[in-house]
Amino acid sequence: NPVIKLAANGMSLLKPIFALEANLQAAALGAISNVDKEAIASDIATLKEENKVLIYTYGLSPFSSEAVSILDATGCEYTNIKLGEEWFLLGGAGSETRMALSREVEGGATSLPKVFIGGECIGGCAELASLAESGELDEKLKNAFGKAKAKGGSDKPNFFSNLFS
Repeated sequence: NPVIKLAANGMSLLKPIFALEANLQAAALGAISNVDKEAIASDIATLKEENKVLIYTYGLSPFSSEAVSILDATGCEYTNIKLGEEWFLLGGAGSETRMALSREVEGGATSLPKVFIGGECIGGCAELASLAESGELDEKLKNAFGKAKAKGGSDKPNFFSNLFS
């Protein structure tokens, strides 16, 4: 969707505001909830290792929906971790996860989606769309899966889905 792609590219202008908000939210809600930041980082590392393609999303985000559509169009198997419906509805663990994910990408963007292929964070919707358009996405998927891509996406139950369902 060209409109979503244009909007996703424009979101970078708001990155400093989103970063400040995300840090405040994670600090406040994380402290209230006694969130174990190391456990969250460990969970992310484990999920990256266990899944050839991994995407963290918000349920109501058009950028997350577009990224999922792009992955669906490739026919690859992936794991979708929905942190919550939207950033302002995240609790302590979700807020801290969002901050931990921001450390996975150059520039520290706190927005979702975050897409991992072969354990590497390739970015969000705009980056995924660019890779798809250039043909580089197919190459990255082939490298992650070997010669053949497995079919179908999955919403595998995980630690986070139990917290936010």
